[in-house]
Amino acid sequence: MPGNPQYRHHPRIDWCGHVKPTGFRSCYDEGRRCAEILFFDYRQQHNLRIKVARIFNTYGPHMHPNDGRVVSNFIVQALKNEPITIYGDGSQSRPFCYVDDLIEAFARIMDTADDFTGPVNMGNPNEFTIKKLAEKIIDLTGSRSTFINKPLPKDDPIQRQPDISLAREKLGWAPNVELEEGLLKAIEYFDAYLKGCRSNGQ
Repeated sequence: MPGNPQYRHHPRIDWCGHVKPTGFRSCYDEGRRCAEILFFDYRQQHNLRIKVARIFNTYGPHMHPNDGRVVSNFIVQALKNEPITIYGDGSQSRPFCYVDDLIEAFARIMDTADDFTGPVNMGNPNEFTIKKLAEKIIDLTGSRSTFINKPLPKDDPIQRQPDISLAREKLGWAPNVELEEGLLKAIEYFDAYLKGCRSNGQ
């Protein structure tokens, strides 16, 4: 359940939240809330087995190069030695969870008893600023990219930090892949992808 972007820390699982219904991010925020409501309504009415996971900033190989996510954007720009686009001053922070860790969390929640439904936050509680992420990617790729700053999108959260205490307690889960290790795997994938595009004349 997304929180008001003005809140610096992501709410706990039991926090009911306040979502602006007419804001720039409202369609995204309300869509997530609606999906959870429908899951729980169907469970109550039809006794369906459900599991609800709340996913935070996942990355890794096989992301689409134009999906608009910050990790894929930065890596592709760095590999092309293009300017890396940072919105705002780059001080806003995000957690980044490697895809293998997330899949492990999915497997564990699906293996829980029927009476455990979630919702469960799944993400990496370790935060990095957007600027630090860009600097790390430039370093790992050996890129000649520079930074260009653009205005921060309206209602963009300043900070996201998932509380994964329930995942630790009920699933025995916490992410294991450090940011640098995961970035290297993603960079390897995108490097091969871009080379393949060039060889095919794309």
